[in-house]
Amino acid sequence: MEKLDLAFKMCIFGDSGVGKSSLINRYITAKFDQDLKSTLGAAILMKFIETETMRITMQIWDFAGQDKFSSLLPIYAQGSSAAIFMCDISNRESITNIDKWLLKFNEGSNIRNPKFPVIIVGGKLDLEKQRALNKKDIENFLTIMEEFDYIECSSKTGENIDLLFQTVVEKMLVYGNIQASLE
Repeated sequence: MEKLDLAFKMCIFGDSGVGKSSLINRYITAKFDQDLKSTLGAAILMKFIETETMRITMQIWDFAGQDKFSSLLPIYAQGSSAAIFMCDISNRESITNIDKWLLKFNEGSNIRNPKFPVIIVGGKLDLEKQRALNKKDIENFLTIMEEFDYIECSSKTGENIDLLFQTVVEKMLVYGNIQASLE
């Protein structure tokens, strides 16, 4: 049986320091690098996934969190198959800023389509004891953003990293109306 070859572009956005680069690095290398530097502009990394029925090439665009790069976001968003908007559970302000990232992303994407895969990620779950973003804050935010999933994870421990990216890929397959399984 011939395998289906697929290519997806996934973008990840959020404030500087929320852990976007660490999240991607953990997913691609299965390691945590304490010394990762902040992204300038955008970095593009590749992940290759192979199942019994598919070969998936996933371009992961890591977008810099500094305001000076935000005007470039709509350009980078073009052609996206999915988006992750990330906050830091130890920084309450980082979830409120997701609105501005969503607005900018919306200028260059298909996010208006209700099936477009968007996941809000609460990173740094290993900092649970320093949690500034309580469950009520998250519930309130998700009430406004009701069509988006929310997953918390830790790049440091690896908790929920595979679940997050498996969810993203499954949603991209649904969005692309591709009848295939990741198993």
